[in-house]
Order: sequence, then C-alpha cells, then structure tokens
Amino acid sequence: MRVLIQLRPAPDVVAAVADPDVPTTTADVADDLPGVALDRSFVPVALPRPVPAAGGDPLSLSQATTFSLSAEHASVMLRGEISDDELSTRLSLLPALRSDIVGVHADPVIESSLTCGGDAPVGDWHDVERLMRVGDLRAEGLDGSGVALAVVDTGVNAAHIRQRTGREVTVDAGRSWNPDGVSGRPGEFRVDHGTMCAFDALISAPRASLIDLPVLLSRRPGGSAMDGLLSDAVAAFAHLRTVLAAQPEATRSLVISNSWGSFSPRWDFPVGHPGNYSDNAAHPFNLIVSSLEQAGADVLFAAGNCGRDCRDRRCAYPDRPISGANSHPRVLSVGGVDTSGARVGYSSQGPGRLTPRKPDVCSYTHFSGSWAFGVDQPDSGTSTACPVAAGLVAAIRTRWPASRLSPAQLRALLRRTADERGDLGFDYDYGYGVVNVARVLSSLRRQEARVA
Repeated sequence: MRVLIQLRPAPDVVAAVADPDVPTTTADVADDLPGVALDRSFVPVALPRPVPAAGGDPLSLSQATTFSLSAEHASVMLRGEISDDELSTRLSLLPALRSDIVGVHADPVIESSLTCGGDAPVGDWHDVERLMRVGDLRAEGLDGSGVALAVVDTGVNAAHIRQRTGREVTVDAGRSWNPDGVSGRPGEFRVDHGTMCAFDALISAPRASLIDLPVLLSRRPGGSAMDGLLSDAVAAFAHLRTVLAAQPEATRSLVISNSWGSFSPRWDFPVGHPGNYSDNAAHPFNLIVSSLEQAGADVLFAAGNCGRDCRDRRCAYPDRPISGANSHPRVLSVGGVDTSGARVGYSSQGPGRLTPRKPDVCSYTHFSGSWAFGVDQPDSGTSTACPVAAGLVAAIRTRWPASRLSPAQLRALLRRTADERGDLGFDYDYGYGVVNVARVLSSLRRQEARVA
C-alpha cells in the first residue's frame, strides 16, 4: 500500500525542508525505515501545524485556526510503500522504531471527475457567458486581471484554448509546477481534461494568469493516464503555499480549481484509522488545504460524479460519496446543473464526510465548450462546474483580494446569493442553490458603498 509517512525530525531538518530555497531529499530526513520502501524521488514536504485558539480542538476544521511552519511546530512528509501482507505489523512497529514518526497516512489514488452517459450538450459556452453575466462582470472591471488561477489537473494546452476562443491566454510558467517524473512545459500539455478545466475557468475570468499543475499525470503501477497520487497533490499545495506567501498581503489572490477526487475506499485506510483520508480532518492533505485557505487562497473542489441518478462506474462509496478535501468545510464544493438550470444526474449529493453541508453551490456544466474530447463532446461532469465557479471567484478577486473579502466571506456570499432550487435554504442536491452573479454583484456594490 502506498503511504505518507509524517515525521518530526530535528528542527534544523524541518527548517531546511520548509525553506523553498534549500533543496532537500528523502535521505536528508530518513535514511531508512524498516519495512518501508521509501520513494527517494519524492521531495519532502513541510506540513504546517494547526494552532487553534486557546482551548480549541487542533483537529477541528471548523474553527479559527492559524498554521505554523516554524521548525519547532512543523512536521515533514515522505512517501513510501508497505507490503499489504506486512501492513498491520509495520504500522504498529514503526513508532517504536523511530520516536519522531508522527503518523502513517493513506496515499489514495485520485482521479479526474469525468461523467457517465452520452447525453448531448445543453447549450454552449456562450450561454454560460450569459448566465455568468460576463458582460456585467467586465463592466465592473472584474475580468481576472492580476489574479493567479491554479488548475490542478492533467496540464493545460493554451494554444488550443486560444484557437477556440480567439483570446490571449496567460500561463504563469514561473509559478507552475510539475510532479516528479512528469515532463512537459506549462501550457503545452496534450489537450485533455486539464485543458477543459482551464477553458471553463477562463469563461468568466479571461485575463487571469493560469498556474499549471499537472498532478494527475503522475503515475502509479498499473494506473491509467487520468489518475495520480494524493501525495503529489500535497506537494503541489505546498508549492502553492510559497506562491501565496510571496504575494503582498494587501493584494493577495490565489484561486485553486480541483476537478478530481478519491472515488474508492480501496486505496484508503478504514474510517476511524488515524491514517484515513476520506473522513479524517488530520490527514496531511486536509490540513494543508486548511492552511492555504487561512492564508488567503480560495480552494474549490468538484463535488464528484456519484449522483444517485447516474453514478460514475468508479464510485465505490456505498453512501456519502463527497469525501476528503471535496467535503472540506474550508473549500467551496461545487455540484452541477445544465444551462437550463436542471441538476445533472451524476452530480454527487451530500452529506459530505468531513462536513455534512456539501455541496455548497451548483454551477454550470454539460455544455459545448472546449472540445477537449471532440467536437460533439460536452464539457461535462462536476469537473466543468467547478472551474466555471472558480472563474467567477477569480473575476471577483480582480478588485476584491483576500484582504478585503476573506475566502470564508466569499464562500458565504456565494451561498447567500445562490438561487434556491431544492428545499428552502440548504439541501443535499443543490447545496444552497445555483450561483447567481447578479446578486453577487449587487451585494458587492452595497458593501463597497458602505465602505465609501
């Protein structure tokens, strides 16, 4: 089983791993762990420690918390593999063999959120422009200019997007990042799922700067071309933490679009095990998501395509399929409706596993857009709904950085202004409803008038 090993080595080692200018290797942290085949190609990642308010629970994701990367607080994550036959034995022996081991966590397979069925597109991306009030956004100066928009997926092909839209596409190569073993230049990857996601995000924020993070191109033995490992997502988010920290606090804006998730408990530890990912707030990835949000990043996740009407064949959770970071209380979890406003049958329903009230909102999907999979194929799944919503967030960030409107406040704004489609208030099909850009803009104008 692939695992993440969390250690707290000597403070000088932690400080070196936490410093992006100091190159470190697995051997700098641990030469050997008995029974663990360490992945020496994996660059160690510093994990911040949650520091709750006095009397708070350090494992609760739903409270005010700061995150410390100081040498005396942070820990370090390595990647390795333990034989399935020896898993339970090694998990019990490792802490006794090395007192600096904090925990051993699951490193589940993560896969993009494609869709099932072969229904034709409902409308096209120009209909989405209209529904997302792109003209009104532009009139308010909200087009994504100066906003960093990270697409964590299979890589982006900027030339394809330029050809489809006739618009310039900005890829920030300097702040993009590849997992170990993934070759290719930012913005020049094969046209695929990541290109679709970038195209959809740029509908509302055409002038945003794309940060290309082809995490889903990392491979596992026997894996497909569309999955990766959660450990690479941890490393990608650690990179994004340095990107965010380098921005001036007054103008800080980073939007992170994630159209992927873990579909099966097969790759995870059981619920209740301290190394579990799906239901565990203390898993390293769930903690690093919290730390980025607290620092000012907007993190969006697709709710997934395990809806009861048309489940993706990979869906292996018998219930509550919105799991792990897709159900994190500090992310915007996005379900899908078509351009007529009807919920698409594959959009996952709540309750979520880390927090029950998921999805948060729904956005648009299943329309003719990027042609990433062919002229007749729609941009579909909550994979499309998520970046459509991320584009709206990036557009808002043009004039409303995190210093003016925190990520939590922006999520609350999107929920409060959404069009209710199911039960009054929140329901597990639509969340708080479908994003309503006109109401968002009206609320922002009122807030700006109060400040003035």
